[in-house]
Amino acid sequence: MPKTLTNILTIALAVFAAACGRSAPSTSATDAPATGAAAAEWSVAVQQVPPPSGPNSSEPQLTTSDRGVMLSWVERAENTTTLKFAERTATGWTAPVTAASGKDWFVSYADPPSVMRMSSGTLVAQWTPQTDPLIEAMDLRLAYSTDDGKTWSRPLTPHHDGTKTQHAFASMFELPGSTLGLVWLDGRESMIETQDPAGGSMTMRYAAFDAGWKQVADAAVDRKVCECCSTAAAMTSDGMLAAYRDRSDTEIRDISVSRLENGKWTDGTLVHQDNWKTYSCPVNGPALSARQRQVVAAWFAAPDDQGKAYAAFSSDAGRSWGAPIRLDEAGSLGRVDVELLDDGSAVASWVEFAGGRAQFRVRRIQPSGASSPAVTVAGVAGGNTSGFPRISRRGDELVFSWTESSPAAGDAEVSLQVQTAVARLPKN
Repeated sequence: MPKTLTNILTIALAVFAAACGRSAPSTSATDAPATGAAAAEWSVAVQQVPPPSGPNSSEPQLTTSDRGVMLSWVERAENTTTLKFAERTATGWTAPVTAASGKDWFVSYADPPSVMRMSSGTLVAQWTPQTDPLIEAMDLRLAYSTDDGKTWSRPLTPHHDGTKTQHAFASMFELPGSTLGLVWLDGRESMIETQDPAGGSMTMRYAAFDAGWKQVADAAVDRKVCECCSTAAAMTSDGMLAAYRDRSDTEIRDISVSRLENGKWTDGTLVHQDNWKTYSCPVNGPALSARQRQVVAAWFAAPDDQGKAYAAFSSDAGRSWGAPIRLDEAGSLGRVDVELLDDGSAVASWVEFAGGRAQFRVRRIQPSGASSPAVTVAGVAGGNTSGFPRISRRGDELVFSWTESSPAAGDAEVSLQVQTAVARLPKN
């Protein structure tokens, strides 16, 4: 079995400290964020709005459906974790609704449970109960609701290997016919080996369910991937595209994509050859957004021991990619997200690390490589408590969410709460 998630997360923080805590070297014109006249004029006014979340909340996720933007998050009370959600309306967030709750969940800042709404109106939730806390093994559970969360189905499991290993980091998506698909990281092949204390390989797998919730697919997408970087998925006009952090036999961990074609996943291809060699998982997965055949990907890399956030565009549904566009200015913790806009540009977000401070920032980028000045959404903690800030878009409104932490008093624990903000996209 691979190193436990706790060890990996600890090592990842050390990687971040090394990658982002030093002063940034001088950047060349091609490495610094490029600006162009049209892009430079772009800016948004961020307005914080009251969140639907309660105290002790964290791990926000944002998804978009025909009805609008949905926010999901977890709240903790003693040893119970509850997954809740609310939807954005013209007057604010709806009242929170509980999707699932349990005392045995494994919840990581990098792998939160989530809720999505399909085009049929059906809600789907995913979470990960522990199967062996000593080795941090967990199963992936799904449930669906056809009455806006009043009642939920019995939990479903997309994997059937029966191993007490990791089944996590799921990305759910809608397939044609209002059916569900998902990819996740699966540890069934990561068994302990005498000659290799780190164990075998983490894989990425795919499952699909038909309209009657019968499972109709269970297959491997890639048989050797990074152990705990989140996955991403987006629907193009050519079919589903999934992104993940790959892992070579020489420990190069760059971002790859795979396409679902005629029921089978293609071999992974690199978004960009960063040649980042690292012996531990950086806990920093990619983000995707697609519209027809146009796709934009965002990711984190630190091949020169300085953390940087990037984005790149594809005009052929992920088969080929343009040159990387640098997002941060002085150094990044990554934790990226990205949303395409109607004019073919995109809004990308990342956590900037400069001068000992971390900030949740966004900027507009264009396929040409031009980018606007960065806009700071909020200051965030640099460690695990800030989680992964998220962005989503519905019409001309951008929605932001992140976890805010309050300083601990004495021996008290840090107080966490999910926060939200919005911004109107400019007309130009």
